[in-house]
Amino acid sequence: MKEQIEQLLYKVRNSEITTYEQLEEFRSEFLSKKGLLNELFDQFKQLPKEQKKDVGQILNILKQEVTEKYEQLSKQLKRELKQIEYNDLTRPSEPIQLGSRHPISIVRNEIINIFQRIGFIVSEGPEIEDDWHVFTALNFPQDHPARDMQDTFFIRRNPDILLRTHTSSVQIRIMETQQPPIRIIMPGRVYRNEAISARAHCFFHQVEGLYIDKKVSFADLKQTLLYFAREMFGKETQIRLRPSFFPFTEPSAEMDISCNLCGGKGCAFCKYTGWVEILGCGMVDPNVLENCNISAKEYSGFAFGLGIERITNLKFRVNDIRLFSENDIRFLKQFTSAI
Repeated sequence: MKEQIEQLLYKVRNSEITTYEQLEEFRSEFLSKKGLLNELFDQFKQLPKEQKKDVGQILNILKQEVTEKYEQLSKQLKRELKQIEYNDLTRPSEPIQLGSRHPISIVRNEIINIFQRIGFIVSEGPEIEDDWHVFTALNFPQDHPARDMQDTFFIRRNPDILLRTHTSSVQIRIMETQQPPIRIIMPGRVYRNEAISARAHCFFHQVEGLYIDKKVSFADLKQTLLYFAREMFGKETQIRLRPSFFPFTEPSAEMDISCNLCGGKGCAFCKYTGWVEILGCGMVDPNVLENCNISAKEYSGFAFGLGIERITNLKFRVNDIRLFSENDIRFLKQFTSAI
């Protein structure tokens, strides 16, 4: 046994270790639970008393040298690695922390994914638009309140140019250049001349949808929106459609979903009605189709529009819309797990 220990001592003293992998092999060979040191100490217990003194001395020397060599090499490799890291001039001076997606982006992407699964294609358009694409082609009368400076941001040098108030302008651009069938969703930022408060802002985000083909009915609209509501808020979600009015759809409706906080039983969030409004919708007005050179006798379609901030509020319980545009890192960090 003494000869075996001497051979191991020679191996330890003459072994060259230059990498972490080699150091780990060294530790595993000598210092692990099943390593050579533990085996030797187990054998040492069974030696006769007269041999234990000599063998014990050299065994302790082996243990000491193995331990010291491992600790020394471990510190040395760490220093070398640290020196290599700091010598890399391409590295940033301060560590870069991982960020998180904005809650609006999270919900926007989720809405897009839901509608893409049933064949809707994403379309986008300019935020600076003209009167035709924002109002006239969408059947807005000349005296409609939305055309007032109090409701819309017009560019002063040319009153016919404005910041779009809805992404419906993209619908017109698509219908002008493409014949049915058309099945698109239009996410984007829109602008309205409103006082900024916890519930309103001068800019916000929308996703609108448009489906035009032969024999499209209100039943198709209802089933599409029911599918969306259950994919977004859960399979138990119910919807209801209330009659409404929009210049570009006829008939028109507002859609409510059963409150996802109380399950439709009534709470402060849904004002004890059991329902929460999330979007407007309707069948595309024949005048809109004709304005885009699409035959209203041959084709029909439906359209819908929802505010992304509204859906985000429902999903994440954000009670102040201004938080979305303040870029407060403390607020944004809450949504890291929602990506």
